[in-house]
Amino acid sequence: MEVDDGAELCFPQLLNASCRKPTLPWSEAVFLSSISLLTVALNLLVIISVSHFRQLHTPTNILLLSLAVSDFLVGLLLMPGDFLRKTVCWFLSDLMCSLYIYVSYIIPFASIGDMVLISVDRYVAICDPLHYNTRITEKRVKLCVCLCWFCSVFYSSFFVKDDLTQPGRYNSCYGECVVVVDPIAEAVNLVMTFIVPVSIIIVLYMRVFVVAVSQARAMRSHITAVTLQCSVTLTAKKSELKAARTLGVLVVVFLICLFPYYGVTLAGGSLINISSVNFVIYLCYFNSCLNPVIYAMFYPWFRKSVKLIVTLQILQAGSCEAKI
Repeated sequence: MEVDDGAELCFPQLLNASCRKPTLPWSEAVFLSSISLLTVALNLLVIISVSHFRQLHTPTNILLLSLAVSDFLVGLLLMPGDFLRKTVCWFLSDLMCSLYIYVSYIIPFASIGDMVLISVDRYVAICDPLHYNTRITEKRVKLCVCLCWFCSVFYSSFFVKDDLTQPGRYNSCYGECVVVVDPIAEAVNLVMTFIVPVSIIIVLYMRVFVVAVSQARAMRSHITAVTLQCSVTLTAKKSELKAARTLGVLVVVFLICLFPYYGVTLAGGSLINISSVNFVIYLCYFNSCLNPVIYAMFYPWFRKSVKLIVTLQILQAGSCEAKI
């Protein structure tokens, strides 16, 4: 690094020991900032809605709450951290860099785990509805969510243990925060966080789709010859089918946003330019912003709760008992 380039260095006084200041196009900087703020705001609405209104304390919504928390953290921590690494020099400590890398593993792992749990929830609801209320209870779902996050924290520690014990060991100069993953560890990660969970999700939803189609046909063929009791049962089935469709959209969008990232991983970094890598990362980030939009499109309860939150009616006494 040349001395006369001191103006472009993170720490000009360190000369050759300093990194060059990173440059990010203005359009990308604006995009990241906007998506980060939007992601935090929208997912915060989901978190407040499900947490505040008692009527929304259902097993399925608890899973959506966990997903919203991970999406919220993406907007609050991962996007700003990535923005910081690509627009200015890393002025935080090496330990903070290692912790950021650690969190950047934990949150996506938890999101994938939430998607698997959502698929299991819909599978039981559609394929074994008679036992749904006994097998999928609020207490069990909370336990599964806690285990999901615990496993994410524990599993992620294997990838960053060297960074945490020796922060900054992979930095080539002052002012950078780099992520270095062993090829073997990356292969294991590909199997454990992509191939296995995605296979489970696809198999479960294929089964859900087949059963849902058969149930929908059965309801249409018998709709004119039902008693009042059967009518209530059919209404319940319609509700479960609608929930399966909505969550199916959620899962499909998640997979669409996820596939390019792992496609780049399979292709190998040496075969992909930096613009493509940034694009697939931004696509994963954008998924965290899309999830609340999907809720707003398909869930009337979310639109109603947002209205109550924005108008500050949730501050009134007994608002948690409101019918959503």
